[in-house]
Amino acid sequence: MQKRFYLSETDKKLGGVCGGLAEYFGIDSLIVRIVFVILFFGYGCGLLAYILLWLLAPKH
Repeated sequence: MQKRFYLSETDKKLGGVCGGLAEYFGIDSLIVRIVFVILFFGYGCGLLAYILLWLLAPKH
Protein backbone atom coordinates (compact mmCIF):
# COMPACT_ATOMS: atom_id res chain seq x y z
CA MET A 1 0.00 0.00 0.00
CA GLN A 2 1.30 3.44 -0.93
CA LYS A 3 1.80 6.00 1.81
CA ARG A 4 0.30 9.43 0.99
CA PHE A 5 0.34 12.84 2.64
CA TYR A 6 -3.02 14.27 3.68
CA LEU A 7 -4.06 17.17 5.88
CA SER A 8 -4.82 15.87 9.34
CA GLU A 9 -8.42 16.04 10.50
CA THR A 10 -7.65 15.10 14.10
CA ASP A 11 -4.28 16.73 14.89
CA LYS A 12 -4.65 20.29 13.68
CA LYS A 13 -4.32 23.77 15.10
CA LEU A 14 -4.91 25.78 11.93
CA GLY A 15 -4.99 23.82 8.70
CA GLY A 16 -3.77 20.34 9.59
CA VAL A 17 -0.48 20.64 7.72
CA CYS A 18 1.83 19.93 10.65
CA GLY A 19 -0.36 17.09 11.90
CA GLY A 20 -0.46 15.57 8.43
CA LEU A 21 3.31 15.80 8.01
CA ALA A 22 3.79 14.27 11.45
CA GLU A 23 1.51 11.35 10.57
CA TYR A 24 3.28 10.87 7.23
CA PHE A 25 6.77 10.79 8.76
CA GLY A 26 5.71 9.01 11.97
CA ILE A 27 6.94 11.73 14.34
CA ASP A 28 5.37 14.00 16.94
CA SER A 29 3.50 16.98 15.48
CA LEU A 30 5.19 19.31 17.98
CA ILE A 31 8.52 18.67 16.24
CA VAL A 32 7.01 19.62 12.87
CA ARG A 33 5.49 22.78 14.34
CA ILE A 34 8.84 23.78 15.84
CA VAL A 35 10.53 23.26 12.46
CA PHE A 36 7.96 25.52 10.77
CA VAL A 37 8.52 28.22 13.42
CA ILE A 38 12.30 28.00 12.95
CA LEU A 39 11.88 28.21 9.17
CA PHE A 40 9.59 31.21 9.57
CA PHE A 41 11.76 33.25 11.93
CA GLY A 42 15.15 31.98 10.76
CA TYR A 43 14.75 31.89 7.01
CA GLY A 44 11.39 33.49 6.28
CA CYS A 45 10.08 30.57 4.21
CA GLY A 46 8.07 28.71 6.85
CA LEU A 47 4.85 30.66 6.36
CA LEU A 48 4.98 30.36 2.59
CA ALA A 49 5.63 26.61 2.78
CA TYR A 50 2.78 26.15 5.27
CA ILE A 51 0.30 28.09 3.11
CA LEU A 52 1.30 26.23 -0.06
CA LEU A 53 0.93 22.85 1.63
CA TRP A 54 -2.41 23.91 3.12
CA LEU A 55 -3.76 24.94 -0.28
CA LEU A 56 -2.34 22.08 -2.36
CA ALA A 57 -2.54 19.05 -0.07
CA PRO A 58 -5.62 16.84 -0.25
CA LYS A 59 -7.90 16.41 2.73
CA HIS A 60 -8.22 12.91 4.12
